[in-house]
Amino acid sequence: MSSTKIVSAPRYRWPGGVRTGLWFVLVALICLPFADLEVSSLDPWTDLGRLLQGFISPGLMAADQVIEALLATLAFAFAGVALAVVCGFCLALAFQNTAIRALCALTRSIHELFWALIFLQFFGLHPLTGLLAIAVPYSGIFARMYAEILGQVSKQPGYALPVASDFFSALLYTRLPLAWPHLVSYTSYRLECGIRSSAILGFVGLPTLGYYLESSFSQGYYPEVAGLMILFYLLIATKKLWLRRWTLPLFLLGAPFFMGSGMPIIWGNVGRFFSQDIIPAPLRNGDATLHSLADWAGSIIIDQALPGIWNTLLLSQIALVLTGLCALLFFPLISRHCFGPVGRFPGHIFLVIARSTPEYLLAYILLQLLGPSMLPAVIALAIHNGALIGYLTGRNSNEIQLRPDAPVRRIDRYFYELLPRSYPAFLSFMLYRWEVIMRETAILGILGIQTIGFFVDSAIQSIRFDVALLLILIAAMMNIMVDLLSRKIQQHI
Repeated sequence: MSSTKIVSAPRYRWPGGVRTGLWFVLVALICLPFADLEVSSLDPWTDLGRLLQGFISPGLMAADQVIEALLATLAFAFAGVALAVVCGFCLALAFQNTAIRALCALTRSIHELFWALIFLQFFGLHPLTGLLAIAVPYSGIFARMYAEILGQVSKQPGYALPVASDFFSALLYTRLPLAWPHLVSYTSYRLECGIRSSAILGFVGLPTLGYYLESSFSQGYYPEVAGLMILFYLLIATKKLWLRRWTLPLFLLGAPFFMGSGMPIIWGNVGRFFSQDIIPAPLRNGDATLHSLADWAGSIIIDQALPGIWNTLLLSQIALVLTGLCALLFFPLISRHCFGPVGRFPGHIFLVIARSTPEYLLAYILLQLLGPSMLPAVIALAIHNGALIGYLTGRNSNEIQLRPDAPVRRIDRYFYELLPRSYPAFLSFMLYRWEVIMRETAILGILGIQTIGFFVDSAIQSIRFDVALLLILIAAMMNIMVDLLSRKIQQHI
């Protein structure tokens, strides 16, 4: 009597990257009911129409003010990034040290506007505030990226050096020449980011483009708002034309002279900030017991940090998924497999504008149009980051060689050829931007959205710098945790 063995069909398993994406979508859907996404403005369409009309007939303020704002924006960007390049490269050489890595992780996890608010308290509206607000976090970013670039170059040329060659000889003659093109390319990209960071420093009072944008928008001068934004887009879009090898030294040498003079530094305020203002209140009052410190920290965590963390997580997870959806919609706009050269041109223009607009500036504009809620922040984060990831994914898709049996219809080619083959790179970009979106979400609290930045700004306004510093450190820890989690997820995909 023979027995028949029944073999069950193998269970289908989703690819790791697809499962990861579905988990993020599920988390965002769970967050939706708890998020405040309503439009509270009485007539947003009228305000939006006025803004669009401003773009049709833009105007500018006095020419001397415009030139001063442009020069100050470029000056802070060049000076801050230059200082960060030097510090970041030095830190990158010692990046294997645990303390150095921890210091860099902390500095880059705190947003430029948070750094600006900190330096503003003891330097005031002095050029040092803007310079260090860009240089400190960018130093941590450069240190990490430079260390990774230098670590990825081939070690083979080093074997040709004499046995007695020291570390710096190996660096100068083998690693640096191979890594140089990648170092230059990344530094150029970061300079563009520095120009955006410099622009939004105007929102804390420094004389960059953001200062005049906020002033014009608050007064309802929409043609001036449109004119300044168009000028900013042109500045970013034409970077390759005005930034050359022979102009770079001119910008670097001229930067210190165009950051403005500002108010003189009162060094007594600097000393008081470190010796009194940031010292926890119980210690200042002479109560140095562990119980009093625990009560002080516990009340801040319960009343401010936890609500701020909750809202930051809600907003960032929803914005992350919407960013992914936008990127998947945007990247075909510049893919050669979907459109010809003429058809891709409008897509390039759109993505340049969308990714060049700082999230903070876009959120500020949308808040004026839609009213105070999480919705303007979600839209701003999704548009900016979606355009950036869409651009990178689209550029990656242009390197794909289609199979001979690839679908002819564009929509079929997108779903069955381009999307599956572009998805790994897309997911990698998304996981990298996750920490950036979290950092941007925290800082948007300054605009009135109750993320952790809202409580930081409230503490600074009420001159409780010890509370503000604790909340900033909590925000930094959140960003570090998200960065570590995204790296771990990437390793298991």
